[in-house]
This record gives sequence, C-alpha cells and structure tokens, in this order.
Amino acid sequence: MLRGFLVIFVLCTIAIIAVFGFRGQISTQPPLEVFPDMVRQMKVRAQAPLNFFADGRGPRLPVAGTVPIGYEMPKPQTAETQAPTVDRWSHPQASFSVGTDYYDTGKMGDRWGTGIPLEVTRELIERGQQRFNITCAMCHGAAAMGNGIVKQHGLATVVSLQDERIRKMSDGEIFNTITNGKNTMMAYGPTIIVPDRWAIIAYLRAVQRSQNAAIADVPEENRADLDKPAENKPPEAKPAAKQEAPKK
Repeated sequence: MLRGFLVIFVLCTIAIIAVFGFRGQISTQPPLEVFPDMVRQMKVRAQAPLNFFADGRGPRLPVAGTVPIGYEMPKPQTAETQAPTVDRWSHPQASFSVGTDYYDTGKMGDRWGTGIPLEVTRELIERGQQRFNITCAMCHGAAAMGNGIVKQHGLATVVSLQDERIRKMSDGEIFNTITNGKNTMMAYGPTIIVPDRWAIIAYLRAVQRSQNAAIADVPEENRADLDKPAENKPPEAKPAAKQEAPKK
C-alpha cells in the first residue's frame, strides 16, 4: 500500500516538473504552454511592428479631425475678422488641473473653498448645462434628483444632488468630487477640463436653486408677476354635442 502511494507520488512529481519546471528554458522552438494565462496574445503594442496592416506598423494614425479629450474644435472664421474665434473651452490653455490654487484644486489652504472662480454669465451656465447633460444626467437625472437612467437600471448608490447636504456642500468640495470621484462615482478629472467643471457647478447651483426657491429669491419688482394668471392658455375643449337617435 505504501509502495503504491510512493510510486504515484513520484510519477505525479515528475509530471508536475515536466509541465511547469522547464517552462521558459532556452530553445529555438516556441515554448509548450499548457496554461498560457494570456501571457502571450495577439495585440497591438506601442511602437511595435505588426504584419496585420499593409504598412507593417501596429499603431494607427488618428482619424482626421481627432482632438484631445476635453477639447473642442475652434469655431469657424468670422466674416469680420477672417480669423478663427477661440473661446475658453477650445483654447490650448484650457487644460486639466495643473496648479495647486483654488481654481485647480477647489482648496483654499487646507480647507475647501467656495465660490465660482470664473465670471458667472449666461454663457457659462449654458455650457454647464450642456456638460451636465452629457456627463452627469445619466446618473443624477436632468433635475439632479438622483433618478437618472443608470439608477433605474440597478445602480442604487446614486445620490440626489438636491439633498440638503449637497446643497450646503462647498463648491470646492464638489469640484474635488468631480475631479477625483467618490465611492461608485468615477473620477472625471482626466476627461473634463477645469473650466467645464466650474461650469457644471454653476449650473448645478442654478438647478438646486430652482428646486428649492423661496419668494425671497424673486426680485421685488417681479414678485407681482407671480400672481398674474398664466397667459396663452390652450383653449378649453367644448363639450361634445349630444347626438339624437334617428327617428323611425
């Protein structure tokens, strides 16, 4: 009994050494790999030749018109200047976070700061609305209620940006969350440029204000308009005339 066990043990040891012990030995032949574990596979390596393409190069040239992530193509030439108009979002200086100031980090010293470090204009808020709808609305919803299409399909950890905690959160902390992510939210710092992050925050503050507004938020000269009946109401439908049964 013991002899049989020893024989089986020795044979198994030899088999294991034959399969795994000589892997990678010097040979002119391709190695025999029982479990390659994706160590070697057909794929494109940077700056490496590849016979798959006619020119023998692995990396491909970018598609015509390709721009870096986070940038937009410059606007077309204007009739007045015959020069391309460049805004803050397509300008080369509109980069990702590169500094250590409030504009790039959301911090003032060792604390989260507050305030939008850009001039809050209609253009900025409209830009923020566009970027919010592209990047944030699928999770947080169009009104930032946390009911986007992603949550409807199972991602239950999406928070409502209309919560009191988020509305009282400093702008700098929200900027940091967009940049570095939090919990199940991925980091958008590598894909959203700095001015777009602040534009999103400016638009978010407007959405939060719209859903939690009070009468004090309306200028005094416009408060009387709230009591006026809505204009251009659709005409009320007239009741259908009764049809009499034909007389026999």
